[in-house]
Amino acid sequence: MTSSLREREPLDDDRLDDTFAALANSTRRAILARLAEGEASVNDLAKPFDLTLPAISKHIKVLEHAGLIARSRRAQFRPCTIDAAPLARVADWTEQYRHIWDDRFDRMDRYLHDLQQPSNQQDRTSDD
Repeated sequence: MTSSLREREPLDDDRLDDTFAALANSTRRAILARLAEGEASVNDLAKPFDLTLPAISKHIKVLEHAGLIARSRRAQFRPCTIDAAPLARVADWTEQYRHIWDDRFDRMDRYLHDLQQPSNQQDRTSDD
């Protein structure tokens, strides 16, 4: 993700809340993972779960409300497709915290490097 927060639309807290709430459920995350492979019907999405069609439909409505999926209509068929825009907003939001993890990894790298230094010097003196 190379675009910055300022290059995209401003983060809407309510939309971000909806997205995080939708992603908080493992069934909904599994539905999104399946839709990342391509469009699917509600019946297709329900197959791997031990849930009723109405229960799956409720999960789909939560994902729709969050803007994570869209449903189109082709005759009697209403396929679901993933919409990655809300996921991009989540990525943008988390990007503001990247420096924290980068700093921690840099400190850990220095720590590991420092741990190896005495070991290397001790090996040299034991060879003498």
